[in-house]
Amino acid sequence: MREDQTFEITRAYDLLPHVVGASWASIWFRMNKIYRPSKEAFREKVAEYFKMLEPLTNAFPPEEQFKDMIAYVKEKHADEIRRILTGNNSEIEKRYKRYIDYG
Repeated sequence: MREDQTFEITRAYDLLPHVVGASWASIWFRMNKIYRPSKEAFREKVAEYFKMLEPLTNAFPPEEQFKDMIAYVKEKHADEIRRILTGNNSEIEKRYKRYIDYG
């Protein structure tokens, strides 16, 4: 797919993991009075909340002109989950450090 076709989806996936996943995870840990979760526990919780956005991967109609976009969105979503869980999303890692430092 061309970059002009995927630009908006890519930008959304740049923000959604930390704006939704890390924010909800931080609140969950705070409300449960867990102020020093391990990186792995934090990543797992972020991924758990981020996975709740999976219905968005089915937002486009199953019509031929959307076939490539649907595949792109599904792969992008799965890739972001992998990046979160492996520590390869720098924004999630920053959010973890901020949570540990400031709870």
